[in-house]
Amino acid sequence: MNIQKRIFVFIPFYMRHIIFTILISIIVYSCNSSKKETLETFTHTNELIDETSPYLLQHAHNPVNWKAWNENTLREAKTSKKLMIISIGYAACHWCHVMEHESFEDSTVAAVMNQKFISVKVDREERPDVDQIYINAVQLMTGSAGWPLNVITLPDGRPVWGGTYFSKVDWIEAISKIEALYEKEPETLREYATKLEEGIKGMDLIHLNTEDVDLAGFPTDILLKDWSKSFDTVFGGYNRAPKFMMPNNYAYLLRQAVKKNDSTLLDQVTLTLDKMAYGGIYDQIGGGFSRYSTDIKWLVPHFEKMLYDNAQLVSLYSNAYKVTKNPLYKEVVTETLAFIASDLTNEEGAFYSSLDADSKNREGELEEGAFYVFTKEELQPLLSEDYKLFEAYYNVNDYGKWEGEHYVLIRDKTDVAIAEAFSITTEALQKKKKSWKSTLLKYRNKRDKPRLDDKTLTSWNGLMLKGYVDAYKTFQKEEYLQAALKNAHFIANKQIQENGALFHNYKDGKSTINGYLEDYAAVIDAYIALHEVTLDSQWIVKAKQLADYTFTHFFDAEKHMFYFTSNEDAALVSRNFEYRDNVIPSSNSMLANSLFVLSHHYDEKNYAKTAVQMLKNVLPEMEQYPSGFSHWLNLLSNYQSKYYEVVITGENALEKAHKLNTHYLPNTLLTGTLTENSGTLFEGRYIENETFIYICVNNACKLPVKETEDALPLLNN
Repeated sequence: MNIQKRIFVFIPFYMRHIIFTILISIIVYSCNSSKKETLETFTHTNELIDETSPYLLQHAHNPVNWKAWNENTLREAKTSKKLMIISIGYAACHWCHVMEHESFEDSTVAAVMNQKFISVKVDREERPDVDQIYINAVQLMTGSAGWPLNVITLPDGRPVWGGTYFSKVDWIEAISKIEALYEKEPETLREYATKLEEGIKGMDLIHLNTEDVDLAGFPTDILLKDWSKSFDTVFGGYNRAPKFMMPNNYAYLLRQAVKKNDSTLLDQVTLTLDKMAYGGIYDQIGGGFSRYSTDIKWLVPHFEKMLYDNAQLVSLYSNAYKVTKNPLYKEVVTETLAFIASDLTNEEGAFYSSLDADSKNREGELEEGAFYVFTKEELQPLLSEDYKLFEAYYNVNDYGKWEGEHYVLIRDKTDVAIAEAFSITTEALQKKKKSWKSTLLKYRNKRDKPRLDDKTLTSWNGLMLKGYVDAYKTFQKEEYLQAALKNAHFIANKQIQENGALFHNYKDGKSTINGYLEDYAAVIDAYIALHEVTLDSQWIVKAKQLADYTFTHFFDAEKHMFYFTSNEDAALVSRNFEYRDNVIPSSNSMLANSLFVLSHHYDEKNYAKTAVQMLKNVLPEMEQYPSGFSHWLNLLSNYQSKYYEVVITGENALEKAHKLNTHYLPNTLLTGTLTENSGTLFEGRYIENETFIYICVNNACKLPVKETEDALPLLNN
């Protein structure tokens, strides 16, 4: 079942016990499964027809009188004094589709919901602030949460009950019992809502850490030792299922392995990257990764493809290639970016959000993974005399068998091993692979493709922009830089408002929804990276302007952390800090890393002070759960060894920057100028008709050098 546990949310036992005791007296729910079908004709239309979100539009013809989350809906709930059903999901979510088909397309269910409730549909990707509140609530009530997320609230929006997927029978029974309780004993629910509200507000509380902390001497070795106990040393990743890819975890572990020359840790990172690239979680024909593996071996994926996963994995594999020079990693980056370009990029250079897990099978019914799997009967005539080799290479056997007679293409051997087994050269195998993929891609593209979520999210676009930049740094392919620049200009021209604020969403030529901290954090990070490959000052200037905006509208001067929502947004049940890293780094950890870098660019003491304080605030929790704070640990690494400012001045600065960028240098800031520049890092360093590379630490520089080969040794002492 597609229910991702939020393993990094920690709730005091006594609070959970109180809430669970109250909850269990109200209702118990269970969970089954089914397959999604599509409506061929529309006999109903609700208010969601006026929305742009693909997820909301998927429900626009349900008999449920769905409404969007907006001021009018919230006002109606308060005026009518009806309970609200708030149902949250996203377009690519398989189990959201299952519940829609079983319950929300059913007239009996709709009759119950329409009579007694105000029913609200929320796209969690459009409204992560709303999702955060209610997923925290369900975490408190049940101990885990995921999507679809279904919550019942009082008319004022305070939750009183919730869960994830429900079968039709369980759903009707549950909401009927809650509504009956509301009619007979409304005070019971109000008291419960008050207790739950207190719990929600306490979940993401952050305390100002005023203790003196020796960041340079912080015992990361102890953290890594405890962390490593959860490693799967056979299949990579963590020793559990389902398996999520957690790119920011492995980005940090890669950095630590290189820094400490730890071959064991590096082996664990590369084992994970190899197994993910070999597994069914990676689309062996079309490139790109699915969201997670349902098993411990990375074999069978949950087939939805998300932009944010692929963006971060492009960065991770690009950096891993710098360290290992493993051609598999280059192949993964090349194919994944080809997938992004063909399937998730629009004419403006903006990136779409996702592809659905479901697609139509031969019978015309929506089925998970139907687009991606093959039968032997399909493969044999397509591959002809190469079939036996293909069968062995991609495990068209019991190892790769999925459901019925369908197979997921999976690798478990290296190219060298396969070539030796079939007595061919690796070069010949590479040519065959290229031919196979071309043939099967053309064949597969004749099928009905998975549904596209074609909205553009600023935060995810920032991640993908950074992915393109990291790929360009490593492989120096001009098309990657051009894609990055096109997207960067799209964000600058369409998503940055005149007052300096960001929009969160873009769809059908229209920018909407005031930006969240995640939008600023991702774009700032991406613009800093883009400056390092272009040396164009506009990107570092824009990064600083966005950072300054966050201090004005998101910063809590008491806690020295940044709220997830702007002070210009309407108040929700709680205004929280997002600071625990998950499949995406938290907005606070991303911003703290960028403030550290910007403090060096601009000699901005407040940025430096804030980054340190933010890091100190999370250290106590980091010590207990390091895997939930890996991007914070990346920031900590900057204080544990020299952090270099690489400043290049002169007409050949860009050429020198390109060469340096191909090396793995996580503890460096790179900047440069082709002409005289008054910036903080350039003062007194530009000499006409000369190109110099300055290696500095805290603005104290060694004698400049002219060649990158001479600069590199200076970055390691």
